[in-house]
Amino acid sequence: MTSKESFNSRTALICGVSGQDGSYLAELLLKKGYKVFGTSRDAQGSSFSNLHLLGLRSDVECLSMVPEDFRSVLVALRKSNPDEIYYLAGQSSVGLSFEQPAETIQSITLGMLNILEGCRMLDHDIRLYHAGSGECFGDTGGIPANESTPFHPMSPYAVAKSSAYWLVNNYRDAYNLFACTGVLFNHESPLRPERFVTQKIVRSVKRIAEGSREKLRLGRLDIARDWGWAPEYVEAMWLMLQQDKPQDFVIATGSTITLEEFVAAAFEEAGLDWRGHVLQDPNLFRPTDLGVGRADPASALQKLGWRASISGIDVARKMFQALV
Repeated sequence: MTSKESFNSRTALICGVSGQDGSYLAELLLKKGYKVFGTSRDAQGSSFSNLHLLGLRSDVECLSMVPEDFRSVLVALRKSNPDEIYYLAGQSSVGLSFEQPAETIQSITLGMLNILEGCRMLDHDIRLYHAGSGECFGDTGGIPANESTPFHPMSPYAVAKSSAYWLVNNYRDAYNLFACTGVLFNHESPLRPERFVTQKIVRSVKRIAEGSREKLRLGRLDIARDWGWAPEYVEAMWLMLQQDKPQDFVIATGSTITLEEFVAAAFEEAGLDWRGHVLQDPNLFRPTDLGVGRADPASALQKLGWRASISGIDVARKMFQALV
């Protein structure tokens, strides 16, 4: 089933709909004809700015849900009565997780546990997607990570995502739930908040190009990541829940560049040489940080038919172009 008419009877619940991925996923599902519910900790007080930017706010029915509170989760599940759940909620910044480790682990791991328990208690079959992270692999020594690569988390965020991954696997095996994890590597878009380094970079470049005399302060420039384009990644999430059997997938571009290359591409798009505008600040170094993130997304191509078309330097260019 791929036509809009095929999905008119389906309902999806997106936990964390106000974030980058949640907003793009809502856009995708609405185009396919789904009825879409979305959660936020305070649906009445949240601005849902990303949904407004995409012109979707009136099309998504928003519910309040605190992932760490099981009663709150159960109420949201019963109100929405979904066929598919996408758990994208939780503290999403690796850097911030060092400052807020307890909140990070509770919102991601306990939140995922409550969703799993809720699915187990409801009286109809639900397909559940969990947003995992390539950070779970840690530093693989430059070897591309695939679905068989062991986890070696190097941040509280990665520890939380790893724990949630194993909870999903356990509930899938123990209770025969259709539950799976997309182990997503870095993916960016204009909807990223500025606390993420990619958005910090492109916004600084724009201000400098407009005449600001500021310097862009960054930590390590030698780190390398697999950066993709978020609107493409939400399609992979959806495809995972359309399979006959639940299975975990690494979702990435398969191409890795350094942060220095990302910075250079953004400045080049503005007609500037980055070397005159960037300062390396040791205060921005993390306690632990993986050097190189590489991914092997071959299984997603083979079994889902999904392949990223935008990666690395092109991500930097598109993010900058979205600001001008």
